[in-house]
Amino acid sequence: MTGIIDYDAGNIKSVEKALFKLGEEAVITRDRKTLLSADRVILPGVGAFGDAMNKLRAYGLEEVIHELVDQGVPFLGICLGLQLIFEESDENLGVKGLGLLPGKILRIPDEAGVKVPHIGWNSLKFPREGRLFKGLPEDIYVYFVHSYYLKAADEGIVTAETEYGTCIHASIEKDNIFACQFHPEKSSHTGLSILHNFINIDRG
Repeated sequence: MTGIIDYDAGNIKSVEKALFKLGEEAVITRDRKTLLSADRVILPGVGAFGDAMNKLRAYGLEEVIHELVDQGVPFLGICLGLQLIFEESDENLGVKGLGLLPGKILRIPDEAGVKVPHIGWNSLKFPREGRLFKGLPEDIYVYFVHSYYLKAADEGIVTAETEYGTCIHASIEKDNIFACQFHPEKSSHTGLSILHNFINIDRG
């Protein structure tokens, strides 16, 4: 069973639907016991960094997320969920993220021909092997919706990159922590393959 963390963020139901397509049992919940008993957990979301962290803290979910990660449960952040995994964001200065991994969330720079927010399909490059992309070729296209992007402190955790006005760290992997800036649940068959790979990762 896959637990999907419910913290009133947008786009959670589409993740559930994608998992159902794959034949995976999924539960949207903020219940601590249910999440800790899950085989894997996803933190999806569309919204603002500061509001999301306030909601996670109000619901007592920050502590649950740290417990899950410490117990070796495969944990996937999607879009805003990726950003929350890190330390802080330009979107809401002074608000601390989950701090599971070192890195900052920066605003996509304003440049000629670069529209912000970034909405649309971009191809991925794989600087190193990642379990989410097992069996997938480089230059696959995935769907993005974001104005802010990850700059990981340790580039050794970056498993996918894309170019959009700058080099964007589009996916990371560190032990049992995985994250995608793009939306696999909205990325057609490619995205379903990525989610399939995630739900087949063994608990540590």
